[in-house]
Amino acid sequence: MIKPRAYVETSIPSFYHEQRTAPDVIARREWTRLWWAEAPARYELVISPAVIGELSLGIPERSAARLTLIQDLPLLTIEDEIAEIVDVYIQHKVMPADPSGDALHLAIASYHKCDFLVTWNCRHIANANKFGHIRRINTSLGLFIPALVTPLELLGVDHESNA
Repeated sequence: MIKPRAYVETSIPSFYHEQRTAPDVIARREWTRLWWAEAPARYELVISPAVIGELSLGIPERSAARLTLIQDLPLLTIEDEIAEIVDVYIQHKVMPADPSGDALHLAIASYHKCDFLVTWNCRHIANANKFGHIRRINTSLGLFIPALVTPLELLGVDHESNA
């Protein structure tokens, strides 16, 4: 069985180790941990240098814990074409004008034909109101269109049997 490829965006290891105590944050942390426990059996989890770079920022002890969580995941490359894709996303207002942020994650996942981009960034990435725009731009560029999902959406889903 070929596992679906899931690009793990920065917010996933961040929420896995989140320490804030607001109820919504606790819920996301728990859903992330539940998904993470079953994800390797169901998905080919991948990351990119962009994820490592973002997770390296902040309090060193917390950064180390987040980086340890993803240390064994395969690393997707950032090819030159990805910078061009990022530029198109920004020009068409698909993503905010930060070339090292959300647009880069979407470009990497699209370029490398990831089945899923897993994120808790529901403002700019996993946003149903933006998906049509993303789909149109990726289609015009001849790019794969990953499903933009949260861990909660993938909890307990078996993609082979559609259960």
